[in-house]
Amino acid sequence: MVELGLFIIFAAAALFGAVTMVWARNPVYSAIGLMLTMFSIAVFYVSNGAHFIAAIQVIIYAGAVMTLFLFVIMLIGVDNPEDRVENLPLHRPAALALMVLFGAGVIVAGRSAWVTGRTVSGLGTIDGSIERVGGELFNNWLLPFEATALLLIVAAAGAIALAFFRDDEETGA
Repeated sequence: MVELGLFIIFAAAALFGAVTMVWARNPVYSAIGLMLTMFSIAVFYVSNGAHFIAAIQVIIYAGAVMTLFLFVIMLIGVDNPEDRVENLPLHRPAALALMVLFGAGVIVAGRSAWVTGRTVSGLGTIDGSIERVGGELFNNWLLPFEATALLLIVAAAGAIALAFFRDDEETGA
């Protein structure tokens, strides 16, 4: 009964955060709505026994990524006056219609049978402990992990290089 109560409270918080993120006119409020949704999802992970994924959710997404989003929002000048004219008049009703359609899909999918056991046919027992995840990541998946890290480093270096690049015609040189 306690789990049901927690689920209802944090499901409402997640939905409120998601709707706030989409409908808020101020980008800072949108980022805070996204952060509320991220924390609510972390609570869902904890209630399902996935403490490692919940910690990663809070540290990576709600912590680092949201901090990055807020810095970018602050750097683009939120306090500048902005034009409040709606350029796409059907944008909000289309988003609302898609939200209702997605909700109906979730309700239809929720009525189906879900696999909830810890044993999957052909795979044996699933162990989602930190030791098992780390062992798989650094033994069986080391090359893709390192390739992804290299790709992210190259992308970051490219973004920094593009940020400092100035055209000779713009600088007058």
